[in-house]
Formats: sequence, C-alpha cells, structure tokens
Amino acid sequence: MGDPIKTRKKYSSPRHPWEKSRIDEEAEITKNYAVKNKKEIWKMNSMLKNFKYQAKKLSSLNTKQAEKETKLLFKRLQNMALLKEPSMDSILNLKLEDIMERRLQTILQKKGFARTVKQARQFITHGHVGIGSKIITSPSYLVLEEEESKLSFKSGSGLNDKDHPERIMPKVKQDAKG
Repeated sequence: MGDPIKTRKKYSSPRHPWEKSRIDEEAEITKNYAVKNKKEIWKMNSMLKNFKYQAKKLSSLNTKQAEKETKLLFKRLQNMALLKEPSMDSILNLKLEDIMERRLQTILQKKGFARTVKQARQFITHGHVGIGSKIITSPSYLVLEEEESKLSFKSGSGLNDKDHPERIMPKVKQDAKG
C-alpha cells in the first residue's frame, strides 16, 4: 500500500491520432456534453470497454465465482442506472452516451439546476453543488440512482435561492402574430 509515487492512467488514448470518424464523434460528444478535453471522453470510453470486457469474460465462465461476479456487475450497473433489466445483452448494448448521461454535469442541467451543460460544469467546479452533505467538485462524477434525489446546491451558496438570476430558465419567445 503506501503512498503511490505516480498514479496510473485511467484511460487508453486512441491508437491512431488522426481518424476522421473518431474525431467527428468526439466533437459531437464535446458539443453535447461540454467536456473539458478529450481525456474525459476517453476515460468514460475506457470504463465502458471495461464493463463490456467483464461481461464477455463472465459469460464464458461457468463457476460459482463467475456467478458472484456477474451478480455484482449487474448490481453495480443497476445502481448507476445504466441497466434496466440484468442481462449480458443489455451490457453489451451500452453506448458511450449512456455513461455520459450519468455524469453530474449532465444530470444537473437535465434537472433544471442550470441553463446549459457548461453552466452546470461551472457551478460544480466552483463548489456550489453537493449530494447530500458532500460537496462534489468533479463534473465527471458518475451519479448513482439513489444519489440523484439528494442532488442540491450547497446551503451557503447564493445559487440555493430559486430567484437567483442564473437559475431562472429562459422563457420561450412567442410569435408577434399570435
């Protein structure tokens, strides 16, 4: 144990740096989910690959240990709200967008705490957002299903007030004809 000298990478970068299709996909994800850099996308992609690798490996084994690990994998993915019913097919059909939807930044915007995903990222990094009594400053934090209801602004934050100017949702413009 002890203090690690250097932490390991939690992602694997692409094998070829200039693939047009991959670059276009990453640009679309960056636009939709407002990630800081490609490394965040690669981390989530590595996590997805790890889930799929575990599912493939466990589906080929027929031991008691494999059954236990399969149940634990299903339970973990259901706690993260990535699976509805426990099956290997549903794990293998997971997409990167499914994991990106479970990030704190995205959930904060979808629940109406922020106008945009970029604004949600700013609220999180500035320490305005917490889950229960715990302040979270990482926008890429994967929110568990049970933690989603505990999501709120910090009690001392000015954003805790519903009438704060940054929290008011923009109104839809009406036509001049109607």
